[in-house]
Amino acid sequence: MAAQRKRRRRTKRQRRQLIRQGAPLGAAALGALVLTWNAVWPYVAGAGALALFGGAGWWLWRAHRRERDGDAAWRVAEERKARELSMAAVDALSWQQFETYVAQLCVRDGCTEVLVSGRSGDLGADVVGVLPDGQRLVVQCKHYAPGRSVGSGDMQKFVGTARPEHRADVALYVTTGKSFTAQALGLALRNDIIAMHRDLLGSWVKGATLQSLLPLNGSGGGTGRRPRTP
Repeated sequence: MAAQRKRRRRTKRQRRQLIRQGAPLGAAALGALVLTWNAVWPYVAGAGALALFGGAGWWLWRAHRRERDGDAAWRVAEERKARELSMAAVDALSWQQFETYVAQLCVRDGCTEVLVSGRSGDLGADVVGVLPDGQRLVVQCKHYAPGRSVGSGDMQKFVGTARPEHRADVALYVTTGKSFTAQALGLALRNDIIAMHRDLLGSWVKGATLQSLLPLNGSGGGTGRRPRTP
């Protein structure tokens, strides 16, 4: 307690000392301003106007930025809502119909020689075709419930067959489920598998081209972040 009182007294003395030292300087500055007012008032007025306009400009910029950010958030929400409306029809498909639908999307985006397996035991090649740039495309389709995630076990099977069995140049794993688990997504990234979860599929359904979505591999939703590749 005694130490605290000493510190408080010392702080008060320092404040009084600063006031005593600053008062004459302030008075001198005020006197100089009064004596030279006719010469300096245009500069003072200019500085004041500049500060006023600068403050107004800053306020307008902040208001514009808030409005822009709010509009961007609204657009993202509306786009997500539109994707979900379209995905409701995709959710109503059977797994066989879903494979056919994915094949139709591939054809829409310029793929050729598109074939649908339509049967179990296809070793992960539900849809095959040739991309517009000539690369061989192999697609694994999983028609899962909207809230379900693709696990590492499913991804391991596709990794083991996409290239060794089906000679894929581009291997695409597409699901109606919400995401891939972190382990499944990490496995996909390490083995150059394109992971297309529900958000990306919704964009594909709404008209985004397959070629534009391939570089987004696993991003834009799902697990929320992409794991590091070793």
